[in-house]
Amino acid sequence: MSWHTRRDLRKIHRWGGALIALPFLLVLITGLILQVKKEVDWVQPPSQTGVSAVPTISFDDILSASKTVPEAMIQSWKDIDRLDVRPDKGIVKVRANNRWEIQIDTETSEILQVAYRRSELLESLHDGSWFHNSAKLWVFLPSGLVVTILWITGIYLFFTPYFAKRKNRKQLEKRKKKAKS
Repeated sequence: MSWHTRRDLRKIHRWGGALIALPFLLVLITGLILQVKKEVDWVQPPSQTGVSAVPTISFDDILSASKTVPEAMIQSWKDIDRLDVRPDKGIVKVRANNRWEIQIDTETSEILQVAYRRSELLESLHDGSWFHNSAKLWVFLPSGLVVTILWITGIYLFFTPYFAKRKNRKQLEKRKKKAKS
């Protein structure tokens, strides 16, 4: 390949890296934190264990227990983002719209744990939806494509000197054979 092409690939590599540096750094950092979310209680609260593996409480019991937690600010079902039932652990996790998580025993309605859950926030930062839904498609997706191009050009630029040495070695061997003949 000509030196013009190599020069252009280096420019693409340099400017592409500068262009996506911040979004890609955010994706890297949040991705690293999300890799250890089960091990780090600050990111995702650990699951507690209830009395029984057979759920016996009603939805009304779940809502009533949830209302007693001031941090969650739950007054009705509209304040709840989702329920995560874990029959094997005997708990139901109530996730409030404000990211607080309440773990309730599915037999006794006892509140086992109340903690702030950061994993959803980190996931929304990771995919760009925290900024705006359009940011996913117009900033983070193109950044991913640019990273792919950077990977390809980086691999090419890394191996180019080795291919050049190999080519020069073969040409040198041909010259030596001609000189001997």
